[in-house]
Amino acid sequence: MPQGTQTFVIVGASLAGAKAAETLRAEGFDGRVVLIGEEASRPYERPPLSKEYLRGEKDLDAAAVHPAGFYDEHEIELRTSSPVRAIDPGKRSIALSSGEELGYDRLLLATGATPRRISVPGADLPGVLYLRSVEDADGLRQAIGPSAQVVVVGAGWIGAEVAASARQLGASVAMVDLAAVPLERVLGPEIGAVYRDLHAARGVGLHLGVGIEAIVGSESAEAVRLSDGTVLPASVVVVGVGVTPRVELAEAAGLAVDNGVLVDEHLETSSPGVFAAGDVANAYHPRYGNRIRLEHWSAALNQGRVAARSMLGRDVVYDRTPYFFSDQYDLGMEYRGWAPTYDEVVFRGDPASGAFLCFWLRSGTVAAVMNANVWDAADAIEALVRTDRPTDASRLADPDIDLAELAGSPGT
Repeated sequence: MPQGTQTFVIVGASLAGAKAAETLRAEGFDGRVVLIGEEASRPYERPPLSKEYLRGEKDLDAAAVHPAGFYDEHEIELRTSSPVRAIDPGKRSIALSSGEELGYDRLLLATGATPRRISVPGADLPGVLYLRSVEDADGLRQAIGPSAQVVVVGAGWIGAEVAASARQLGASVAMVDLAAVPLERVLGPEIGAVYRDLHAARGVGLHLGVGIEAIVGSESAEAVRLSDGTVLPASVVVVGVGVTPRVELAEAAGLAVDNGVLVDEHLETSSPGVFAAGDVANAYHPRYGNRIRLEHWSAALNQGRVAARSMLGRDVVYDRTPYFFSDQYDLGMEYRGWAPTYDEVVFRGDPASGAFLCFWLRSGTVAAVMNANVWDAADAIEALVRTDRPTDASRLADPDIDLAELAGSPGT
């Protein structure tokens, strides 16, 4: 079928969806491209929502994936405020909540994820907020100021970044998590301790190793009662306890799902002609021989591009090194690699100095690296993570040994 008569539909006007639409045009596809989103805004990047946008340092235009006129200029039909009700792979069609049906030749699901809700008493009170959308960030921005008493439930990425931004805005902040240190599930106890000390030094009240029993208030949230009996005053409660991939459409359509929509290394689902990318995609990663679902900016950015090329029949695979970043106060970091399990953590430099590297080793090889306020080592770190050669821990820790040398030859 000639390309010009084909219709490619993208469900999810997200970073992944927008980059897929852009790539389709860049690759020469001249058929119809329809990009459908639930939100009223054009596609934007989510990382600023907990940082610069929340603090009022960036506006929505600065967070947008493309300039306002991009979609018209590239003949991409951007449909905002248009929830999708169902997809039918057999008929190759989707149904919008408006009742409209739209046929497709190729379909990309970039439906993202939704925040996990808590179910304690008082969880539905006004003043209990979550952060996923720009509307959520707008609500938080209005609620957080110098007089605010903010309790953050969850010390993962969203919780930690919102806590940092709230402190920078002058609010009183307490952070609660069942884990012993912030970010323990992602980074382990060693780096979690670095973030614990970082927040403590900035005046965040840390309540770790404890859960919440209830949110207390008559007409709105006024306090949070912890499982150890502590009562924390709160004018706003921010819940950041993780996200759940939005698989409802895929599941109802009979696609294989398991912690996301299952896709192969080409990002194609169990239904031929249907693809998935971004937070919702649980993708087979050929380098690791495992499925990985990545809830990070870089995966959405790059999976959208690969999915678009796969939709066009190109022989491409998604095998990029997992990558994410975070900025909290004056500590900026980047993480490359995948270390769900590891044997040893090695530091190069003193975390107390505010600039250091951290290496996660598994079976003697470097599984992942984090650079904190060290900005001249990205290429060497990437090479080091992608080599399977054993590397001696003492050489990794030695600042006089060039990282590029370690990446190029086995350490002894």
